[in-house]
Amino acid sequence: MPNPGLSRTRPYPFARLRKLFEGIVPAEGKLKPISLGIGEPCHPIPQCIGEAIAQNISLMSSYPGTAGNPALREAISAWCERRYGLAPDPATEILPVLGTREALFSLVQCLVDPTVKGGAKVVMPVPFYQIYEGATFLAGADPVYLPLTRENGYKLDLSVLSPETLSQTQLVYICSPGNPTGSVFDLDDWKKLFALSDQYGFVIASDECYSEIYFEEGNAPIGAMTAAKACGRTDLKNIIVLNSLSKRSNAPGLRSGFVAGDRSLIASYLLYRTYHGSAMNPMIQAASIAAWNDEAHVVENRRLYREKFAVAQPILNSVIDAPMPQASFYLWANVGEDDEVFARELYRQTGVTVLPGSYLSRNVTLADGSTMNPGAGYVRIALVAEPERIGEAAERIRNFALSRK
Repeated sequence: MPNPGLSRTRPYPFARLRKLFEGIVPAEGKLKPISLGIGEPCHPIPQCIGEAIAQNISLMSSYPGTAGNPALREAISAWCERRYGLAPDPATEILPVLGTREALFSLVQCLVDPTVKGGAKVVMPVPFYQIYEGATFLAGADPVYLPLTRENGYKLDLSVLSPETLSQTQLVYICSPGNPTGSVFDLDDWKKLFALSDQYGFVIASDECYSEIYFEEGNAPIGAMTAAKACGRTDLKNIIVLNSLSKRSNAPGLRSGFVAGDRSLIASYLLYRTYHGSAMNPMIQAASIAAWNDEAHVVENRRLYREKFAVAQPILNSVIDAPMPQASFYLWANVGEDDEVFARELYRQTGVTVLPGSYLSRNVTLADGSTMNPGAGYVRIALVAEPERIGEAAERIRNFALSRK
């Protein structure tokens, strides 16, 4: 029999989007489609990555070690020190992974024990990255959905949970900067989370894959490591940070990232990964070293996103509720109507793809017994297209929204 958790999973958002668009010829074929639905960076791959791949292709002839090349772990540690002010031990506190998606999934399989009395719970935000939910189901645990709303600043608020639920919680997913809301945890938010982790013993999985997409040089979002150092938690107890080169370096196809944190958890995760079979290609490791050691391309990347937001956000916010995020490359826009209908008709009439917010969310039962879907009525607009196309896409959306008023 298959894993029963599979029957609890739901279609992936982009599979649902394809179904929503079935049979539609956008703009009757008169306009070139523009995709702002998938968070796939379209900026050029950095030169340093291409050169490293070309120079190290011979490494394909060697089996990789699960723990990765020491030089890669050292490069990641040095980057963490520059970025977060804390250098994890390359030998015991860092592992390379095949992008954050792979690690966000497998980490739960390793660290959650579903056999405990009362069952295991994993806390996650909604809207969310659907991997959190699928990983929880397939680990035999139960998700606890916490809504991200304008009222709570689109931040995970564990204070609404009962002591009983918190005592059963084994892992909490944090995404900061958030997907899709662009919200950022501040130091006080981290302090509250660390205190609850100390009290109840759960692991914090901090998904920081958007950490390098922000709008003011010298004012980077605080991450879990920076917060841990500020709180004197340099041992990173019960903290696992995940990051990757996909967004930072416009290299989603490289499938390269890292986990870093609590050395006892990293040791268990390394053992798990020796069986999981997810060692990083040596050529990709060489390219990753080059990428983590170079910041010039990241600064240029941020400049391009700033330019695109400067063009698109005022246009869109003039007709729909699309405020600037604190970070990331998404606009989380309240369209004031059914989000599926808005996305489908926008695609039909203009050829622009956005993602219905309800596809990224779930119904949540509130303390008063009522239910709500915090993604309903929203769309996620990913400003990932080529810079010259962003303005055109924004104008198409503006004209479409005006036609519906």
